[in-house]
Amino acid sequence: MHPRWERLQWVTRRHFLGQGSLGLGALALAEISGSWASAADTARSTGTAAPLPAVQPLSPKPPHFPAKAKRVIYLHMSGAPPHLDLLDYKPELVKYDGKDCPEEFVRGKRFAFTSGIPKLLGTRQTFRRVGRAGIWMSDAIRPMHAIADEVTVINSMTTDEFNHAPAELLLFTGFARQGRPSFGSWVCYGLGSESQNLPGFVVLISSGTQPSGGQGCWGSGFLPSVFQGVQCRSKGEPVLYLSDPPGMDRQTRRLGLDALRDLNALQHEELGHPETATRIAQYELAFRMQMAATEAMDISREPAKVLEAYGAVPGSGSFANNCLLARRLAERGVRFIQLFDWGWDFHGTNPNEEIRDGLIRKGTVTAKAVAALIRDLKARGMLDETLVIWGGEFGRTPFREGRTSQSALLGRDHYPDCFSLLLCGGGIKAGYVHGASDDLGFRVARDKVHVHDLQATLLHCLGLDHTRLTFRFQGRDYRLTDVHGHVVREILA
Repeated sequence: MHPRWERLQWVTRRHFLGQGSLGLGALALAEISGSWASAADTARSTGTAAPLPAVQPLSPKPPHFPAKAKRVIYLHMSGAPPHLDLLDYKPELVKYDGKDCPEEFVRGKRFAFTSGIPKLLGTRQTFRRVGRAGIWMSDAIRPMHAIADEVTVINSMTTDEFNHAPAELLLFTGFARQGRPSFGSWVCYGLGSESQNLPGFVVLISSGTQPSGGQGCWGSGFLPSVFQGVQCRSKGEPVLYLSDPPGMDRQTRRLGLDALRDLNALQHEELGHPETATRIAQYELAFRMQMAATEAMDISREPAKVLEAYGAVPGSGSFANNCLLARRLAERGVRFIQLFDWGWDFHGTNPNEEIRDGLIRKGTVTAKAVAALIRDLKARGMLDETLVIWGGEFGRTPFREGRTSQSALLGRDHYPDCFSLLLCGGGIKAGYVHGASDDLGFRVARDKVHVHDLQATLLHCLGLDHTRLTFRFQGRDYRLTDVHGHVVREILA
């Protein structure tokens, strides 16, 4: 500061009253406490750092009860895969293909792009029973046939929303509108992270498009922002603006961070705001990440046979690359890894989003990476402690989408009433099918699983009781499952 301005600051009223050694605040404090110096005065006068919480926000925390899973890899197929062409085989729907949909199934219901009486649409994919349990899977995801004995397929999922953004928000935050903490944020809030040099919650996006639910799908909502997901890139710099600018070496950066920490520590001591502690923790994490993230995100270090197994190509931003990155991040202690892959909105409006060749092209490449990830985790002894989820935000209709009903391309509309999800790993049964939809795929016929039930069950696998994992905000306790949800014990190992 220029000497002139430094002298002037001593004559301002605010500085005199607030900071002067004989200011009104100090006089009042002395009158009340009988002491002319408080601990805070001593800290300011001596220049010592203010005390901070002994346990940092992302330090590992014990679960509510012994857990099977330590971490989560959530593979979200944004847009909602056509489950009737992938995992839920309906011979009766094939039999009545092209017939008018029974009115009882559509009367009074709202669909995104369909009205009137649509035509039933049987699958064009070839299904077969695979694995010891004889799980139905189509040839559109043929590489996943090899891991059928590792997974549970739920064919009785249901949600409350039929449009992408609210359905994704409901799935990942428990609420259909922006503002609530995401699944990964709740997990990191409850368990912390085992990684000291990487974020506890990492997000990876492929196919060039953000999910419809936006960053709310990995936001921290009203939880401290240290728990929000950090979006990393599989191409270029892992995290934007993480590298030092030209002319700044690591020692200079360290000196700058030390000064910032001292300033933030003083503010924390004075105000006690939790976001100040978060700010300090995030600065320190970013400093450590400058080296750790670059190493973790460099898949060129992997053997050629591993890259080939995933279908990964160093330097690209593909889903295959992200699956391999997910394994590398899991190895390094990241608690929650969330992958979003756009391109699953199979309305039939273009050749890439129709349920014949378009689905085969999309499904085969994706399934190869998913199967490689699960095999890789198992080979490394990590699958038993890693919870893997694959699926979308809702299902697709058993009838043709209204806009493309006269097209040569086949597509399905959004459908919330029943859909399929695939799970495996920590705490989940292997080679099992749970629940069922009716013969035409319109309604859940057995063992309905709502998205809140899914959330409760996944938290249970991590050793967290969804009714006890709460945060007080605006006068009441909130939780991921809100006031709903029960653990689906039938799918637990």
